[in-house]
Amino acid sequence: MASTHRPRRQDRSSAPALPADVDWLQLDNQVCFALYSTSLAMTKLYKPLLAPLGLTYPQYLAFLVLWERDALTVGELGERLFLDSGTLTPLLKRMEAAGWLQRQRAADDERRVIVSLTPEGRALRQQARAVPAQLAQASGCSVGELTDLTQRLQQLRQQLLDDAPDAAHA
Repeated sequence: MASTHRPRRQDRSSAPALPADVDWLQLDNQVCFALYSTSLAMTKLYKPLLAPLGLTYPQYLAFLVLWERDALTVGELGERLFLDSGTLTPLLKRMEAAGWLQRQRAADDERRVIVSLTPEGRALRQQARAVPAQLAQASGCSVGELTDLTQRLQQLRQQLLDDAPDAAHA
């Protein structure tokens, strides 16, 4: 993932004023709601695409990370997915029970759990190859539009993380 780091804004009071002719407290004028409702719609769209593979959307996301780089710690996987171990551990247990991955304690530090794909988990990658194209087609957007949107959302996420109080990073 290419991280776009922007310098932290020095003074929030210098942010541009919102136009007064818009009711910024209407639901449809909220960026957060547009992102939230789009995320729900996206997750709903993935469901029938992933069902033939026997995957849920969170499992698919975990696979995307592990297909990029196998043998990660639970912490590394959680950091990449923005999930805490309390959410990730049950997900990984279900994936392990399906035979797609294995979890084992690190030899050098038993507190760390390493997540590795099994041959079945690696083979699932080939079956999932059509999913991104199916999603792109269903979105009605061109590849360029989707690429631009993805980059803009990644930049927004990074800006929000950079501007968040340190407690929010925990």
